[in-house]
Amino acid sequence: MKKNISVSWSGGKDSAFALYKVLQDANYRVVELHTVFNAETRRVGMHGVHEELIDKQARALGFPLMKLYLNASETHDEYTNLMTDYYRTCRENAIDSVMFGDIFLQDLKDFRDKLLADSGLAGVYPLWRMESHALIFEFIDKGFKTLICSANAHLLDRDVMGGTIDKRFIESLPSAVDPCGENGEFHTFVYGGPMFREVIVVKKGDVISRDYTYKYLNEAGESVEEKTPFWFLDLKTF
Repeated sequence: MKKNISVSWSGGKDSAFALYKVLQDANYRVVELHTVFNAETRRVGMHGVHEELIDKQARALGFPLMKLYLNASETHDEYTNLMTDYYRTCRENAIDSVMFGDIFLQDLKDFRDKLLADSGLAGVYPLWRMESHALIFEFIDKGFKTLICSANAHLLDRDVMGGTIDKRFIESLPSAVDPCGENGEFHTFVYGGPMFREVIVVKKGDVISRDYTYKYLNEAGESVEEKTPFWFLDLKTF
């Protein structure tokens, strides 16, 4: 019997390629996508992509989109509560598993699995431990159409914004940048591909710079706050 699966959907290449992989797996039936939006801006976290474009992706893919909203001022605990409640709802709706596009960040995978455990859902990771270069070149060869919507300004120049993810771009990346951007170096928006019913037409707007503030524990176990400037491309829909 196939297991019903909900797809964690950011609109970017990793979630799109993971969806592509899971659609070919006879063990699963994709029943929905779900996306967390900033409740005020209606945009996807570090991608900065507006809700309207995620709606268009869902329609082009032919799946319902479940929308979860989180205020920017809310803490890590609020995010945890939001997702835990959502996973319980999934269980009540006969969903067995949740798919993620993670590749090699073990701490993040452990965090996701911990959140899922309370509801009894299983995490599905179709791209897990794939080698980054092999993965991105396979993604490109499959015909996905993808552009860069945000990037770490310390690592990538402003002129990469809106650029296409192709072999030339990957080969031009600095050695410190993972070819899949798995460490958060850049984020993408997928506007077409093998399972899309149509190509999504977008208009490239302004590029802005904003600081991303985050906290982490240093080697001494102390909480440290840092700011990193990011480029964001304002994508618009027709």
